[in-house]
Amino acid sequence: MTKNSKRPVILYVITQGVLGGAQNHVFHLATGLQGKIEAHVAIGKQGPLGEKLIEKGVNVSYLPSLIRAVSPLKDVQGLRELINLIKKIKPDLITTHSSKAGITGRLAARLTGVPATFTAHGWAFTEGVAGPKKNLYVWAEQIAARWTEKIICVSEYDRQLAIRLRVGHPSRLITIHNGIPLTNAKYFAQPGNNKPVRLIMVARFSPPKDYKLLLEALSRLKGNAWEALLIGDGPCLNQNKEYAQKLGLTEKVKFLGSRLDVAGLLVQAHIFVLASNWEGFPITILEAMRAGLPVVASQVGGVEEAVVDEQTGFLVPRGKAEVLKERLQILIDNPDLRAQMGQRGQEIFRNNFTLTPMLEKTWRVYQEILSLHKVEKKNLGRKLC
Repeated sequence: MTKNSKRPVILYVITQGVLGGAQNHVFHLATGLQGKIEAHVAIGKQGPLGEKLIEKGVNVSYLPSLIRAVSPLKDVQGLRELINLIKKIKPDLITTHSSKAGITGRLAARLTGVPATFTAHGWAFTEGVAGPKKNLYVWAEQIAARWTEKIICVSEYDRQLAIRLRVGHPSRLITIHNGIPLTNAKYFAQPGNNKPVRLIMVARFSPPKDYKLLLEALSRLKGNAWEALLIGDGPCLNQNKEYAQKLGLTEKVKFLGSRLDVAGLLVQAHIFVLASNWEGFPITILEAMRAGLPVVASQVGGVEEAVVDEQTGFLVPRGKAEVLKERLQILIDNPDLRAQMGQRGQEIFRNNFTLTPMLEKTWRVYQEILSLHKVEKKNLGRKLC
């Protein structure tokens, strides 16, 4: 804690400053717990996250060498930058988010003697991730888990996966589902109204997301009474634009890029879609449920912990374009079903996935760790005397 404040100093560490699921999670924690903590956020790159945090009065530090990609030189520099920041602000707890920041941040915490947590926003070795690096990710997380007081998983799926692969002792693994703020009625969609039916997918154009599968499914839909809005940016954007053109979808599918007015776009939609290869616990699904939209999503990661199949939408096996098309067609053709599923999803959101439970559970984790280390420091002081 700082000399001028009884509030514990919490340092949040994340690599990217773009607005994605992990970044929004950090934003809500750092701002939502402001009355209880003094929050500092270390970000590898300038961007909307830092700007929003500064607007809310949160301390932000940019560490240019703290990057997402693996780069031995940059990684050493990033570790040094983070250690220097830790020595400067003297945090009581370091909480790390995303895989790369998780490794670097926990190593820095270990070297400076500060307790640390890690929040897994979907494991880098989750089912659906391919390639020889998968085993390396498991090994790295097993090592880093030894430097971690608590590992917070955003889905029970991720917690069970970590237990199976022996990433941390089960007693150190805890599930805290993502939560987002409530909103007012002007951001509630009317999925049972209007034609054409508007589908929307909000996700980064990157390997975890399967926009190609969605485009294949859309190309098989019957009739013309629909359109699709694809919201997001990323390295796979151009190839998906080319694929949409190849499938003859240029008139039906609109690529709107990265947007800050997602809530307003959800209001105009009738069906939310999330086609994925792997997931943690997607915040975009919660945003769609909050708006009252039926959700059609790939059955991966913790998605089924939010979406109830045939009640709030449909769960689709990964990679099955024909099944995705069939489920979309059902909702396109049935406005009453869209409205019923959207309403049920909105109820489940309000009862389970608002911001308050996430903040309360996370704060309890912080308190437990801080209390434990306070006792350990006191006992150490007695021994030294």
